[in-house]
Amino acid sequence: MNDLRVTLLQTPLHWHNPEANRAMLEEKIWQITSPTDLIVLPEMFTTGFTMEARTNAEPMNLTTFKWLRQLSAQTKAVITGSYIVEAQGQYFNRLVFMRPDGNFQCYDKRHLFRMANEHETFTAGKERIVCEWKGWRICPLVCYDLRFPVWSRNKPQPVGEGLDYDVLLYVANWPAPRAQAWNALLVARAIENLSYAIGVNRIGTDGKGLEYSGDSAIVDYKGSYITQCHNAETIMQATLSKSELQEYRQKFPAYKDADTFSL
Repeated sequence: MNDLRVTLLQTPLHWHNPEANRAMLEEKIWQITSPTDLIVLPEMFTTGFTMEARTNAEPMNLTTFKWLRQLSAQTKAVITGSYIVEAQGQYFNRLVFMRPDGNFQCYDKRHLFRMANEHETFTAGKERIVCEWKGWRICPLVCYDLRFPVWSRNKPQPVGEGLDYDVLLYVANWPAPRAQAWNALLVARAIENLSYAIGVNRIGTDGKGLEYSGDSAIVDYKGSYITQCHNAETIMQATLSKSELQEYRQKFPAYKDADTFSL
């Protein structure tokens, strides 16, 4: 079974400056020297977390989308993160899961952060996605989604053994005052879903003075940290084992006793 080589970019972001952020992130991506299958960027990686959607949004298939497609093709890795997209007169906090062959999937953030009035600016997503890549099934979500376990629940596949996904992935702009919740919930999501959990958060201070402490991490299906970095600019890498995951699920199939429900 193939392992999955994962790279996380924990970095500050330039406020409302997509060109500067793309240039900075591209430079970091080319600093990755080890082979990698998946490169994860933070939430709203072109702007920082902002409600000024009208002046910062892009249509799909424009600059940032083409940038993702080009870099994915060049690195031979999936690149994913969210940015502000305008479509049919609405604004979305949209994650793009870009594959090297140019095929992609999109996830629009479901749970909008009302304490920042995100729900008044953006349109909530309606569908969760699972992305297949190199024999792995990955469920990408965005920031505030982390607080809502029903939306991320890993369910048995309708045919055969196994669960819906192997990796639960969160991209975020999660402020430092709530870092304890970020750390606790990321571990909880991994344990309850018998899945690897990846969280990529930014660092630094945004244009509104909010501070971010990073704490990007990869947590295994038992709730143990594979890697974690606090408040530092860094490129984090780790390799996930599919065989170890499946062996643990066979030995400890708690999902078979989970309550059934529909959303």
